[in-house]
Amino acid sequence: MYYTFKYIHSMPVDWSKRGEYIAKRRMTPAIADEALTDPARLVQDPDPASKSGVSVRTIGYSPSFGALVTVITVEEAGTVFGINAWPSNDTDSRKYERQE
Repeated sequence: MYYTFKYIHSMPVDWSKRGEYIAKRRMTPAIADEALTDPARLVQDPDPASKSGVSVRTIGYSPSFGALVTVITVEEAGTVFGINAWPSNDTDSRKYERQE
């Protein structure tokens, strides 16, 4: 099932535990947040690559990065946590462009 996030605008994403980790892929919480708030973002819930079925994959454009970014988040106890972010690969880019 795919749909648009409802909680992104009302709940900030907490990157306190994973902000340094995503820096390994040239990402920052600000870049990931831009992708999460892209009006044309594609949200895959659950993330098709998730083994637990709890995470959500969002593919969105980051103006400051100048490219599409894939962001993984989870919601737990009313808090949305940023888990990972990376420059979107060709598959995610196609899905975003086709809104699949």
